[in-house]
Amino acid sequence: MLSSDRILLLMRERVHHPAGARELLQVLKVPRDERAAFTRHLKALVAAGDLVLVGGHRFGLPEKMDLHVGRLQTHPSGYGFVVPERPIEGGDIYIAGPHLNDATHGDRVVARIERVKEGGRTEGRIIRILEHGARGLVGRYERGEDGRAHIVPFDRRVLIDVVVPPGEERGAQAGEMVAVEVTRWPTATRGALGRVARVLGDINAPGVDNEIIISKYGIPDAHSEEAVSEAVRLGSGVSPRDIRGRSDFRRLLTVTIDGEHARDFDDAITIERLADGHYWLGVHIADVSHYVDEGGALDREAYDRGTSVYFPERAVHMFPSELATGLCSLNPRVDRLVQSCFMEIDPGGVVVRREFHDGVIHSDERMTYTAVNGILTDRDPALITQYKALVPMFELMHELFHVLNDARRRRGSIDFDLNETEVVIDEAGLVEAIIALERNVAHRLIEEFMLLANETVATYLDAEAAPSLYRIHEAPDVLKVAKFEEFVSGFGCSLAAPLDQLKPRHFQRLLEKIHGKPEEKPIAFLMLRTMQKARYAPENLGHFGLASPSYTHFTSPIRRYPDLVVHRALRAARKGHLTAEARESLTEDLPEIARHTSEMERRADEAERELVQWKKVKFMADKVGDEFEGYVTGVAAFGLFIELIEHYVEGLVHVSTMADDYYRFEAEAHVLRGENTKKTYRLGDKVQVQVVRVSQELRQIDLGLVEILERVREGERGPHRSAARPRFERRRPKQRPGRRERQKRR
Repeated sequence: MLSSDRILLLMRERVHHPAGARELLQVLKVPRDERAAFTRHLKALVAAGDLVLVGGHRFGLPEKMDLHVGRLQTHPSGYGFVVPERPIEGGDIYIAGPHLNDATHGDRVVARIERVKEGGRTEGRIIRILEHGARGLVGRYERGEDGRAHIVPFDRRVLIDVVVPPGEERGAQAGEMVAVEVTRWPTATRGALGRVARVLGDINAPGVDNEIIISKYGIPDAHSEEAVSEAVRLGSGVSPRDIRGRSDFRRLLTVTIDGEHARDFDDAITIERLADGHYWLGVHIADVSHYVDEGGALDREAYDRGTSVYFPERAVHMFPSELATGLCSLNPRVDRLVQSCFMEIDPGGVVVRREFHDGVIHSDERMTYTAVNGILTDRDPALITQYKALVPMFELMHELFHVLNDARRRRGSIDFDLNETEVVIDEAGLVEAIIALERNVAHRLIEEFMLLANETVATYLDAEAAPSLYRIHEAPDVLKVAKFEEFVSGFGCSLAAPLDQLKPRHFQRLLEKIHGKPEEKPIAFLMLRTMQKARYAPENLGHFGLASPSYTHFTSPIRRYPDLVVHRALRAARKGHLTAEARESLTEDLPEIARHTSEMERRADEAERELVQWKKVKFMADKVGDEFEGYVTGVAAFGLFIELIEHYVEGLVHVSTMADDYYRFEAEAHVLRGENTKKTYRLGDKVQVQVVRVSQELRQIDLGLVEILERVREGERGPHRSAARPRFERRRPKQRPGRRERQKRR
């Protein structure tokens, strides 16, 4: 029976030019009874980017034509980059403005590589738009002097204005932010048209920033009536019929451990010590797949969303609240259905036995990270008394955590310890503070248990050859690693291995070697950028960063669609339901599911990051003239990116403000170097900066280097110009009231 992989193999062997479907049927000798399936495979391969549809409805191998499928990211200056769905040597493909060929920001396109410049940068052109990034966009509604209405895009990378015909404005007033449905995309001979779908309001009104970001990224907000009705019909409690045939774990001592403000609980833990000294760890995950049928309204909406999205003030859930915080949430002191992964772990941290069950649990307590950390680290007498019956359980968890963490570090798993932040919002929706998030021991032990469960499930699925999704993280590009090695050599460091034989442990050993040293930050920053991005894939390619040969996402089906796919695959494999037909159907569907869910994950990450950055910009609006210490987190020809130590906010020192010299960019060393002064600014340097300007429109913070600003001011005054006033008055930063740190959302 032909599979997608088999079709690709045969095409590489036998077909030496782009060919139509009829020719492929003949050349590949596809049996008549497999032709319908063959056509479905071709469509799936095109969707996954493994084949490209070219002129004359012919299917071609992209690598033979220097063609690549990816998303276009344009720049306000008029050029763009295509981010290939499958990583390629040389990274993203640069597209000059004349070669965009009517494609706009966010479009899924086919790009042809036309040349590779010195240094490995690829350049090309767009040859086809596969799909537009979104049917809509967000912008400011304006009327010209001639009375014609148009939309100025909120995202400056969208290089089009959309004309709104009379009658399509839906009551919008000039200056208001609106969501627009594009009814006609621009071509070389005509402009774009659209209709106002929703009026969002004044950009500075409370909550409008959330609505703008949600609309900009096309994130579905409200759930459909059909999906909500489906969730309501499932009821609010577990019925005796649901429990029938399941393993009963309700008598086991069971807890959930989450942040204070968590409302949906995916996972619960049981643990005991066996007679031989081994640990018996149970990780119980909400059995969403029991309730959500494939192809139903809940399933379709969850697939479209791909993931829940978490903003500082609110969350956009993948499932309606009836499931997300109700029936599928492992709330305390109620029965809940789970898929359970039990693991027997020896003192060396090796899983020597595993069991999987369709189970039912009754969580004894909803614990928080703060409380568990208070018991284990602070030894808080009040907490120890309050949770007296659970304390031995937490102490055994703590013991197992050290066993597992030590084992993972021995195999070379890379553990970046970079600052993460939380934006604290007050009742008026304004940023009250920006605080550091610290992973305490409770965060870390739950993380360790979830990692182990994910690995154990992935190892089982791989051994069973069960079609499923894996969470993969490929080895870094050799060219990027070479540049990284050149950079760290300037600090007297090295990965200490040939570039083509690098293992995760070489990166981890370097992090351990530089821990606590001044060079730790710049090296860790660049190491992170050297790595590939993790993604979902239907094939098991391992996880480089975790040094794991098999890894998947199993532990959060309430908030990630891939976990739901894994739950279904695991149950099918355990119960022997993987017939040849089921395998074929899954094999066909998984490439597109992997591509789509990876893309939805990126969308969520970008939306969350942009809204947080916008709120940080608002927070800094009244701090123009204040001085702060910060670290150089990025170096480019146009300037330095600086993260402020006090507020964890990033701003830009544009090279035009560095007016005491001409500064040249040395890319390999990540340095700006003065031609005359020889003064250098490099990645990781600690600097003193002044807030020069805060642009709400550009959502950008402009900074100046204090030492350069002072030198320039002195030069402007000259020896006899003492009365001259500095361009920017110097102010010390205001002392802001603190607030108790909130727990990090996992």
